[in-house]
Amino acid sequence: MESRQVYHIKDGNVVAPYKIERKDQDFLFQLEISRKTEDVVQTILQLHRASCLDKLGDQTAMIAAILQSRLARTSFDKNSFQSVSELPHMECEAEMISPLVTNPGHVCITDKNLYFQPLNGYPDSAVQICLHSVRRIYKRRHGLRPLGLEVFCSETDLCSDIYLKFYNTKDRDELYYYIATFLENHMAEHTAESYMLQWQKGLMSNYQYLLHLNNLADRSVNDLSQYPVFPWLINDYSSPRLDLMNPASFRDLSKPVGALNTERLERLLVRYRDMPDPRFMYGSHYSSPGYVLFYLVRVAPEHMLCLQNGRYDHADRMFNSIAETWKNCLEGATDFKELIPEFYGNDSSFLQNELNLNLGKRQGGCSVGDVILPPWAADADDLLEKLRSALESQYVSEHLHEWIDLVFGYKQRGSEAIAAHNVFHPLTYEGGIDCDSIEDPDQKIAMLTQILEFGQTPRQLFTTPHPQRITPRFHNVSTATNTPSSELSPLSLSEDSSFEDLTEESKKLAWSNMSKLTLQSSHKIHKEAVTGIAVTRSGASIFSTSQDSTLKMSSRDTLALQRSVSFSNMALSSCLMLPDDQTVVCSSWDNNVYFYSVAFGRRQDTLMGHDDAISQMCWKEDQLYTASWDSTVKVWRCVAADINSNKRTQFELLAEFEHDAGVNTIAVSPAGTLLASGTKDGTLSIWDIESSSLLHQPNCHSGKIHQVAFSPDSRHILSVGEDSSLKVTDVQTGMLISTVPAEEEQRCFCWDGNTVLSGGQSGDLQVWDLLSSKVTQKLTAHTGAVTTIWMSEQCSTVITGGEDKQIMLWKPQY
Repeated sequence: MESRQVYHIKDGNVVAPYKIERKDQDFLFQLEISRKTEDVVQTILQLHRASCLDKLGDQTAMIAAILQSRLARTSFDKNSFQSVSELPHMECEAEMISPLVTNPGHVCITDKNLYFQPLNGYPDSAVQICLHSVRRIYKRRHGLRPLGLEVFCSETDLCSDIYLKFYNTKDRDELYYYIATFLENHMAEHTAESYMLQWQKGLMSNYQYLLHLNNLADRSVNDLSQYPVFPWLINDYSSPRLDLMNPASFRDLSKPVGALNTERLERLLVRYRDMPDPRFMYGSHYSSPGYVLFYLVRVAPEHMLCLQNGRYDHADRMFNSIAETWKNCLEGATDFKELIPEFYGNDSSFLQNELNLNLGKRQGGCSVGDVILPPWAADADDLLEKLRSALESQYVSEHLHEWIDLVFGYKQRGSEAIAAHNVFHPLTYEGGIDCDSIEDPDQKIAMLTQILEFGQTPRQLFTTPHPQRITPRFHNVSTATNTPSSELSPLSLSEDSSFEDLTEESKKLAWSNMSKLTLQSSHKIHKEAVTGIAVTRSGASIFSTSQDSTLKMSSRDTLALQRSVSFSNMALSSCLMLPDDQTVVCSSWDNNVYFYSVAFGRRQDTLMGHDDAISQMCWKEDQLYTASWDSTVKVWRCVAADINSNKRTQFELLAEFEHDAGVNTIAVSPAGTLLASGTKDGTLSIWDIESSSLLHQPNCHSGKIHQVAFSPDSRHILSVGEDSSLKVTDVQTGMLISTVPAEEEQRCFCWDGNTVLSGGQSGDLQVWDLLSSKVTQKLTAHTGAVTTIWMSEQCSTVITGGEDKQIMLWKPQY
């Protein structure tokens, strides 16, 4: 029997739309659709989208049923094992995910390898990954459900070695935890907060940070419905020269694309207000498979043909021009798309028709070829170079957190999203619909297809405002954009940046050698736990307080006890040396503060200021801060100027900060403008001292906070508590940006903003790298908990006190 209709697909091994050839009474004709007719067809397709999805659901459900039947009748073929000695751990059914393709098969994991055996034997009869080569594994959402797992055998590649989708979360999790606990070289997943801390301090580029956030938000280059999303940055595509020092050259990153055009936004809001629940402002998403392939059609034409039922889109709707695309994103009624990482990468091939694809002709008669570039770009490589410079520019560094709030942060959902005009269709959000609750298989498949096709909102990573980046001063990038890429350094400091003085350099050197602390001397002069340490400016004399109610003065060189003073019969909780180097201030559990004159050798004054024990004190700019278990922090000023004379001093109460629980620790920022307090119930409070107003009050720890301290730049607060964790809080937003678990309770610490020297419950000293969340050194010190740490201004001397009643003097070795 002769076939009367033939489909030509990839004819001549050329990627192109398929053609239909029919034979009718020896007459050969080729089906051609005019542009006008094609436009009508596209409109009809859009009007009947739902019915098409229903039909697709019927077909997909039938295929799925057949595949499930085949999977149930087969099992993993263990002849694929690399060694007969391999021990299988588990086997289950899954699908291997690649762009627009899901390949069902069997997964098997042994004590040596991870295997996937596809039913159709493609691309291989079995895909094998050696477990010892795995560097990263991530749980993924697929179709807004927690079913995916992505495995990477490199630290930096965007593309994974395998992306699997399981049929239930239990199988996915079992495989994940087996790999994670089995591998010694497995890198633990970083949190969004730990990456944020690195980025905020300038240790990570904007590009790297966005890639990490996309990764944590389940975006993968293997899943076109969740492809990594990057922002439009440039607003100027017509000038002959791009000025990256001019804010007008940039898009407003505080608004979603749909809200950038005020007139269009007003029209959308009118429709939104008249819409029944569930309401949404934008009917299309900023990232979807169609938008991704819109940008990548020149390098992945087969994917576009697969998505478009064997046809390219109309030539005038293709990605023809950067400027036209941006204009349509600003003015189009349904176009709100953002960009993809390729616009900030190094490979410009997606902008060039290097495959000489026949992408059609536009209305003017010209063929679709390379993407038309803005005047300020010499070629495609130059475009990407300038876009990379824009991404790392000062303006973007100062405003990128606003875009992160929209896409990954607290403005993604709820009332904040409504206020920011950032509301998309409910089906694009995780939890918008429970597909597992849909019993009809056809409806379920149709719903999943719609979710996968129309785009998905990234997993929400932050629920509070994202802090701003700490930005240095920059070179004039507008002039640098005309220099060779090897000379271009948008993050370079300007020439007028001051050099750090020797003091700062010596501090850096000391902290870089903090893991090389060596014990110089130790002595036991107290009868109970040491609670505080203060040292004279010369370092010759060491003062210490203890729960034995005494203040003791000893020589650093001879360790000889020089003085012992008792103020009351209750424990002393802390001590500090006033800037004049002549007065030691001690706080006590008897609710009082005692001033001891070194020159006169006796108690000078007593401040009775609280209704319960005083836990800690700070001195800043002639003001004394006292924290008490009576749930208050008080600020005092000495009225008399002769505090160090042999006369009584009057104290004036300047401010009082009330809390809901006893205050255990306080710290004042280096500039003296902010106060941090930690309470017995684990609450951290950040106060503006001048106005006495509460700025932020996160519930930081699950138990008592032992100590808080500002970073040298006053941007972060580190706290340790009974819950055996170190936590970093952003001062600007009050957001908890890093939680570092410890093996034991840390009682006290010193830090430089990156490195922490802490004392633990067991008596060990530990040096932490906060960016990697790891202990870099552990030193055996006290036989009981370390209760206090004092560090010299130059960071060259460390003195610790403990529950073992000992005082130890340490120095870093260079």
